[in-house]
Amino acid sequence: MMNAARDYRESTPSNVSNSGPDFESGAGCNGVCIMSTTWKDEQHPSFIKFISSFLDANSFRLNFVPIAPDFIFNCGGLSVAFIFSTNWDFRDTASIFSKIQKLRGQFAHFYVVVTLPTKDQNDSFIRSYFKYGMEFGRPTFIPVQDLEMGFEKIVKVAHTRGVCKRQDAIAKLRAEREKSVQSMDVYIKVVTSIPGIDNHDANALNQAIGSIEAIAKASKEYILENTDLSTEKAETVARFFRDPKYYLGPKIK
Repeated sequence: MMNAARDYRESTPSNVSNSGPDFESGAGCNGVCIMSTTWKDEQHPSFIKFISSFLDANSFRLNFVPIAPDFIFNCGGLSVAFIFSTNWDFRDTASIFSKIQKLRGQFAHFYVVVTLPTKDQNDSFIRSYFKYGMEFGRPTFIPVQDLEMGFEKIVKVAHTRGVCKRQDAIAKLRAEREKSVQSMDVYIKVVTSIPGIDNHDANALNQAIGSIEAIAKASKEYILENTDLSTEKAETVARFFRDPKYYLGPKIK
């Protein structure tokens, strides 16, 4: 990988939002990038400097850790792993595909970015892809023309997966909240169908005792000890769930 790294052309890091997702729209840190110390040592210092500046410009923290993948991004509670081949060597394809085979079963979200600036390298990659029996999408391969483009792709993919994860979590939270509200509405309707019990009483029973099943098992004494219901109301609630003649009678509205 050293030869390609030495050929790296220094350039000014750009903000990915100019050509993709808006990385700076959120407050604070967008995530954490963990770079393999082994991979780092194989790259030219100018490329590592570019990566550091690029991540900083897009609100990502960078840590160097001895990890198996070349990169792991933690975004929005989601971990995304990457292999970043900066110099495709047709004489040593076995080692990279062996590494891919080992890692693809360890990470649910795993990508391989390969720098292929020449036609010969691209042809070699295609032959190797089929030679080593890769399955489409397991993992996803991303061919790029140069190193800068490759790292921009990595950050875009990690950020997008993190955004999707957050949006999914928010959607689930909203759905659960809506379900909870609907369940509470049903709860109130059932409990207030007990003669003499109003919304305040229903909320008091919910907070102190809980579900309708729990209320049905609660004694008059327990209701009096744990709520502000009157003796008459506590007795009504206890009788309602225990006396078939009472809860099947015409008193229920």
